[in-house]
Amino acid sequence: MKAVVYKGPYEVAVEEVDDPKIQDPTDVIVRITSTAICGSDLHMYEGRTDAEPGITFGHENMGIVEEVGSGVTTVKKSDRVVMPFNVACGFCDNCRAGKTGFCLTVNEPGTAGGAYGYVGMGPYPGGQAEMLRVPFADYNCVQLPKGEEHEQDFAMLADIFPTGYHATELAGVQVGETVAVYGAGPVGLMAAYSAQLKGASRVFVVDNVEHRLDLVKDLGAEPINFDNGDAAQQIHDAVQAYGVDRGIDAVGYQATEPSGEEQPAVVLNQLVDTVRHTGGLGIVGLYVPSDPGAPDEHSAKGELLFRIGRFFEKGQSMATGQADVKRYAHKLRDMIIAGRAKPGFVVSQELPLEDAPGAYEKFDNREPGYSKVLLQPGR
Repeated sequence: MKAVVYKGPYEVAVEEVDDPKIQDPTDVIVRITSTAICGSDLHMYEGRTDAEPGITFGHENMGIVEEVGSGVTTVKKSDRVVMPFNVACGFCDNCRAGKTGFCLTVNEPGTAGGAYGYVGMGPYPGGQAEMLRVPFADYNCVQLPKGEEHEQDFAMLADIFPTGYHATELAGVQVGETVAVYGAGPVGLMAAYSAQLKGASRVFVVDNVEHRLDLVKDLGAEPINFDNGDAAQQIHDAVQAYGVDRGIDAVGYQATEPSGEEQPAVVLNQLVDTVRHTGGLGIVGLYVPSDPGAPDEHSAKGELLFRIGRFFEKGQSMATGQADVKRYAHKLRDMIIAGRAKPGFVVSQELPLEDAPGAYEKFDNREPGYSKVLLQPGR
């Protein structure tokens, strides 16, 4: 089959790879209809992780079940399904507690969590391909209505919609509160959208890419361009208070100053300034323990200069970690079906799989029209 294969920094190629096969009775094989390029894929694409050439990318996947293992009971051939990016068993202590992003079964001993097509997340090829093996399929497949309706919306259930919602849960967003989201990429937009769905009174989104800030305006949130001055001060001035109630990091460790200089902890420190005393911070932007391209030796080991003193002084709380997608995916799916949520508004391109190399380059360069790309192998 054809798949998007990592070749080295800033290079992917669509190549022939082995077809997936049923390896365990609880597996299914899914024919991919839509698979998204994620901002976290760019960390690997840019050579900023320990990913080795040869990995097949793609953790945001949906499609049609083509083959079913003998031990699968609820998923049937021809079912339309979306796969939350967390590969999880469903029966370990963390899965039973709803912490499916930290499954204790699917990765090496001493680690927690698995994902399709991502470095350090287990032996699971990605779904930017024509077919995908899904382990523990009864648990890892979210079944969808048959047909082609809501394809863009349902594709967002694999990662960014639940991740954005998870960010609001980590931050503790409540009805009527004010929220600041750093990063107007797809996850940041989904966090802002989720805050609105939860009844936030005002939502600010910080970025410096104009076409992204235009999407913020379209969403009905308030754009803050950090090129125009300190973002925390701009938000303080807007709310006429000492800060917003909740803050969300949807950027991660490749954050930059207005000058373009990379400062891995700048968003974390900006959030401490932006959020009021005793407010909550939700961190879903990616941070890694090893960064080959880091700007300094400490950042290369995941050691960042965080203003813990000011954080402590303000009595703030912080929660972090990748989203437990399956905790939210079924309910968010039902909101889409009911017409109460339409996360597909972020999708800007639907392209054949063969266009993946160019799409990665344009997305990485933040080019207009490439805010969220769906690759569709059947096109």
